[in-house]
Amino acid sequence: MPLLEVVANNVWAYAIPHHFMGLHVGARMTVVKLSSGGLLLHSPVPVDDALAGELAALGEVAHIVCPNLFHHVFADEVKQRYPQAVLHGPAKLASKRKDLALDAVLSQTPHPDWGDDFELVFIEGSMLHETVFYHCSSKTLIAADLIENFHQCDHGFTRWYLKLGGLWKSPGWHPVLRLVYLNRRKARASVTRILEWPFEKLSLAHGEVITENARNQVRHGMEWLL
Repeated sequence: MPLLEVVANNVWAYAIPHHFMGLHVGARMTVVKLSSGGLLLHSPVPVDDALAGELAALGEVAHIVCPNLFHHVFADEVKQRYPQAVLHGPAKLASKRKDLALDAVLSQTPHPDWGDDFELVFIEGSMLHETVFYHCSSKTLIAADLIENFHQCDHGFTRWYLKLGGLWKSPGWHPVLRLVYLNRRKARASVTRILEWPFEKLSLAHGEVITENARNQVRHGMEWLL
């Protein structure tokens, strides 16, 4: 049974159990085969030998991306496995993780290796400092903490938290976490730009990948901001 889940053409995902503040929210890494031939790992999670074997069959890991100020926990571990890869992260991540040596600052300007593959939007006005990726050829949006999408969860407290926030089996962003948007006007403009992309799928970090009508589901999940 393959470890990597096919999301779209040249896009795969790999999810692991992960806890955050007592919540069983999981974490997902998205893998993209670039038109240049290398692989990009978005929101890195631990890579063991079995997963490394599947990645090697797809290509050489060329880029590791921490898309915001929170999805960096396993970046150093993955960088040690792939020292030749370029490690990207938000500018402020360098001060948050002084032990993590970034090779490139993530911004809305695509890296030269990505120019034919992605369009990018940095979400202004948010404490997350997230850059969202749109994979043009497959019409796939790749994000970490834009929305969450939980349709199953074995952990009672996490289910209660999701239901209380209106997120159980309904993609969105928990009311408690909406506090990270310090300037909603700026954030609204960024999310509006994201919704202009004609994406059909969404690979996200927490919950299940959205494979149909992703654009409408993101719009619904972000109605509180729009």
